[in-house]
Amino acid sequence: MSPAPSIHGDVAAGFGPVADALRRNFTDHGEIGAAVAVYAGEEPVVDLWAGHRDRRREVPWERDTIVPVFSSSKGMAAFTIATAVSRGLLDYEQPVAKYWPEFAAHGKDQITVRQLIDHQAGLSGLDRIVKLRELTDRDALGALLAAQKPAWKPGTRHGYHALTLGLYQSELLRRVDPAGRSLGRFFAEEIAAPVDADLFIGLPESEPMERIAQLSATKGLDILRYELADIPVRIGAEVYAKRGLSFAALTNPRPGAPARAARREFLEIEWPGMNGVGNARALARVYGAAAGRTGALPISDDVLDLLASADTADDVPADDLVLHTKSRYHLGFRKSRGSFRFGSDKRAYGTTGLGGSFGFADPTTGLGFGYSMNRLGMAILDDVRSRNLREAVLRCVG
Repeated sequence: MSPAPSIHGDVAAGFGPVADALRRNFTDHGEIGAAVAVYAGEEPVVDLWAGHRDRRREVPWERDTIVPVFSSSKGMAAFTIATAVSRGLLDYEQPVAKYWPEFAAHGKDQITVRQLIDHQAGLSGLDRIVKLRELTDRDALGALLAAQKPAWKPGTRHGYHALTLGLYQSELLRRVDPAGRSLGRFFAEEIAAPVDADLFIGLPESEPMERIAQLSATKGLDILRYELADIPVRIGAEVYAKRGLSFAALTNPRPGAPARAARREFLEIEWPGMNGVGNARALARVYGAAAGRTGALPISDDVLDLLASADTADDVPADDLVLHTKSRYHLGFRKSRGSFRFGSDKRAYGTTGLGGSFGFADPTTGLGFGYSMNRLGMAILDDVRSRNLREAVLRCVG
């Protein structure tokens, strides 16, 4: 058992158990540095941080510490698409090729916007190895994405588009936005700015690296102590063998070792859904604005109703071809379904990130939740540290 750290920040009356859960994550689950936040609409009811932002546990985690949140930024990308739908620039049920004609190549002419952002398009991998620097040439990247052949019949199955989804979303948004903005810039101006969310998709030069927590991979005996039950054996086997849908989806473009992702040369690249950097407070503010219908987000009530829909069943099997687990995607978000439960009911929606970060909206309670940390766990979806915190929140709200 590790020593309990000092917990910094504030909680509203009745939310003390969340601080207790955060403390237990350090003593029982190997946390190094972390933050958790909960917003009721635009009001913070939990805003806590603790621990250290370096592996040696010498530099304290501060209030404004930010850290790579990986695929937790997929939810932020989904909100940008929802904004475009609210403005009539996109329709979830229309073919992507209506807005991006070149996308129709290789039988992709009937893939809808919804199928693309719900990981049903079969575009989880790329046939050609793509280097990180190529992600900065948007025209060339758009041509490469449009030319990709689906790995399965679109609309019949789903498989996590871990590295490619944000690239497709950004190119699609650039095609329909009157200003021609990339997804990172669109997010910064239309979503992050109105709610003062400290989260970036493409780290600006003005942001000092000293703010960013150092990531730590779980290794050695710590795997046995904290992560043994969560090791993704089948995914690891495919990656090791360099074959299969998991290998194709998780290694190209090659992000490098996750623990080295807190580098400027990586974070300054705009890679939506993959290399967002921010903190728990930023995630909770955005999701709280959505869950509480504060009006700060440029998303119509009709679209927010769609995001919160409890009935998202479709003809696509729940088995994820890439992650080898059961999951449900809905308009770019994950839904609370099956063994992966979050929020108070099935209306909740959000996204998880590599290593354990998580953000979600709970429309029934009006709460937005965010969790960020720098020790990278191995769970595919349900990291025990995140689960402890969100279960504490639910107990507080009854």
